[in-house]
Amino acid sequence: MPAHIKKQRLLSLVIPCYNEEPVIDETIKRLKAFSAELKHINIELVFVDDGSHDRTAEIIKSYMASDTRIKLLVFSRNFGHQIAVTAGVDATAGDAVVLIDADLQDPPELIHQMLEKWDEGYQVVYGTRTKRLGESLFKRVTARLFYRLLNRLSDVDIPLDTGDFRLMSRTVVNTLIAMPERDRFVRGMVSWVGFKQIGIPYTRAERFAGESKYPLRKMFSFATGGILSFSTKPLQMAVNFGMICSSLALTGILYVLALRIFTNIWVEGWTAIMISILFLGGVQLISIGILGEYIGRIYNEVKQRPLYVVQESLGFKVDQTIKKQ
Repeated sequence: MPAHIKKQRLLSLVIPCYNEEPVIDETIKRLKAFSAELKHINIELVFVDDGSHDRTAEIIKSYMASDTRIKLLVFSRNFGHQIAVTAGVDATAGDAVVLIDADLQDPPELIHQMLEKWDEGYQVVYGTRTKRLGESLFKRVTARLFYRLLNRLSDVDIPLDTGDFRLMSRTVVNTLIAMPERDRFVRGMVSWVGFKQIGIPYTRAERFAGESKYPLRKMFSFATGGILSFSTKPLQMAVNFGMICSSLALTGILYVLALRIFTNIWVEGWTAIMISILFLGGVQLISIGILGEYIGRIYNEVKQRPLYVVQESLGFKVDQTIKKQ
């Protein structure tokens, strides 16, 4: 190729989907409109159907006949959002990869600004949520607290108020693919790899249609996984609790000895004894629970099962293999 002819770059968009039938038509429409605005950049749209029970995969397939840029992975069952993101990233061939959910809360149009930052030399460009429209006060408050707690506990500096909506260069993507852990927290992993990163503020919109796939139970599990995957501080906190309890117990022993030696009062009330027993028992159970969470993650790692199982792989080239099956 002559030196004066610049190679056409490829941008890969990874779109995880789970029961997105009410919104997927509009999602594809918006993504295609965004793609039409790109100059000198080719695009591939990698959809990952995470075991949907509705017509999500069928609708995506209906667009593939008229648009060869659309590609689809269909899981054999629901493996979870972070695994779906991972599978999509594994399957991409682009010089840069953008992660974006199918619910249209993250605007595809913001990717233009991400591409500008990429051209400036940034390896990761992430969206920072300044407002979260259509979400309850409880969810906004708990999300805000989670990001700040995670940043305080984590051994890695994870940007505040960011989700998985981001652009990553091929260098970063290849580094992520080489990271084999099973309990995945993608935004934390991207922070861990380093490189030159920058955020772009934006207002997160309401869902175009459908329901949130993260009820309170899943949000709590996701938050717990994020903290335990990137910090050993909960273990250190358990040790500190143990030392505090030991100090309190030593103080109690000295107090009882003082009563025995210097007074005629040998036995204090039943209430104080029960409070001490329950307090120590509670701390012990919490500490064992924290330890169990880490052991459970070790157990998942040593089994070495595949991260996901792909039932169908459509639209990919023969040599474009899935790397982590």
